[in-house]
Amino acid sequence: MLKTSLSALIIGTVVTFATASSAQKVTDIPWGTAPVGSSGHKALVTLATVLNREMKDYRVTVQPTPGAIVTMKGYATGQFLGYYGADIGFYELANDTARFKGFKAQMKRQPVQSFWAFTIEVGAAVHVRDKGKFKQWRDLSGQRVFTGAPLWDVRAHLERAFASLGVKHEYVPVDLATAGSLLDSGRLASFILYTTAETSPAPWITEASLAADWAALNPSAEEVEALKKAGFSFVNVKAAAFRRNIHADTVQLSPFFYGFHVGLEIPENDVYRMLMAIEKNVEELAKADGSFAQIKAGMAAMQRRGVAAAIDSAAVHPGLAKYMRERKVWDSKWDGRIAKAATN
Repeated sequence: MLKTSLSALIIGTVVTFATASSAQKVTDIPWGTAPVGSSGHKALVTLATVLNREMKDYRVTVQPTPGAIVTMKGYATGQFLGYYGADIGFYELANDTARFKGFKAQMKRQPVQSFWAFTIEVGAAVHVRDKGKFKQWRDLSGQRVFTGAPLWDVRAHLERAFASLGVKHEYVPVDLATAGSLLDSGRLASFILYTTAETSPAPWITEASLAADWAALNPSAEEVEALKKAGFSFVNVKAAAFRRNIHADTVQLSPFFYGFHVGLEIPENDVYRMLMAIEKNVEELAKADGSFAQIKAGMAAMQRRGVAAAIDSAAVHPGLAKYMRERKVWDSKWDGRIAKAATN
């Protein structure tokens, strides 16, 4: 039985369906995700509904935790079979840095990538009155900035970008409900700005918009070029995604990739079946949750983008590799990065 030392932090949300036969063996997958009310939790509940219906030999139990990083650690220490992992999390684990500093000694198994669901795109906002004062990200040096809660991957991604540019800001942790009023009062110079699947901002950002008239702060062309050389990418998200005036036609945000992953405990053919079930039901998934719009637009293309972003940090589940080969989006230079079960 899986250990559950995180149980004090976890409120289980169970999505179950009757098996086709009482004699059929069912494998439970306790699957960690972000807190109730987050985009990650909502997306996994939607995904679990499909998987439990389509794969009668598995039963996904959605396990909310304080953050995606907790689910990766929970998988690595034997507490979950599935986890909510981002390419930034894989990077930190592989490089023994930031939130994974010193963690490797505790690991019982190695996380791998097996399904990429959507991107989250990250940038910064300032008060509209300061739009002329702050013209690029480096202008935030020395300023009080809320880059997100400590456990958040969006914060890790933005902080890594700032560090690459040499932005030496003062990090200010805040209650999400007060972010807008703090920006409006001048006690914050900036807060993190992000969207999911290039379509919508986080609910707390929408709420902050009621308390402060903020403007998107785009990086300069030179900063974008420097960050691209450092391995970051950028997308132009239309102002309409925010459903308010962001005082710019588009905002340049840096995406990173989020996925719902399982490890080698789930066999190659079963992960392949999972991916096929997701692809078969992509219309239903996207209708239920806009986060899945990107896999609706191109399931195989999203897997290629996610794998490319994390390939240097995490091996690929053979079931995902099989799916990608069939869809002709696999790169042969990744052949050596297909995960293999440890042998005694």
